[in-house]
Amino acid sequence: MIELTKKEQEALLIIYKDISSFYNSNSLSKELKITQVGAMKILKRFEKNGILLSRRIGKSIVYKVNIKEEFVQKLIAFALINEAGKYQRWKDEFKPLNKKGRILLFYGSASRDYSHAKDIDIFIILDKKDFQEASRELAKIQSMLPKKLHAIKATKEDLARNIKENNKSMLEIIKTAIVLYGYDEYMEVLDGFAGF
Repeated sequence: MIELTKKEQEALLIIYKDISSFYNSNSLSKELKITQVGAMKILKRFEKNGILLSRRIGKSIVYKVNIKEEFVQKLIAFALINEAGKYQRWKDEFKPLNKKGRILLFYGSASRDYSHAKDIDIFIILDKKDFQEASRELAKIQSMLPKKLHAIKATKEDLARNIKENNKSMLEIIKTAIVLYGYDEYMEVLDGFAGF
């Protein structure tokens, strides 16, 4: 098993979550705010260790996650859990919504800079039969929050359909969201779109 630095974990999640894009050293360096040489080192190390697959498109070599490898799935799960650990306050706030089979994504301005955010955005993927219960829980949570809670509820099928239809706002949520709960379920949906 390979150990990942913080920047490598960040790189892996950027490539994994941005399912509509391919990454090369230039594009990855901009996302990570590092040099192209630094980004290329990460990409080559990942490729050498079977974490990424490469493909030539024109003159450029682009990379995607080698999602079929079990150890790569474990690395991604670890990186997602590690990323969510930085948002413990929000994990605690939304814990009542955490039920088996659900995915909770925290995104938007509050995930980047809470003090300047106008509202708190959460995306909940759950069974349709649980929408009413989730709405009641959200109302309780809202009563304790000083800012407006903006929640989107959808099923896994809705999420997959929106990804297939290349829904820009959905792809942006997936790209930028923090997975608070439901890592396995989240990966189950995204894995079908994450590779080449």
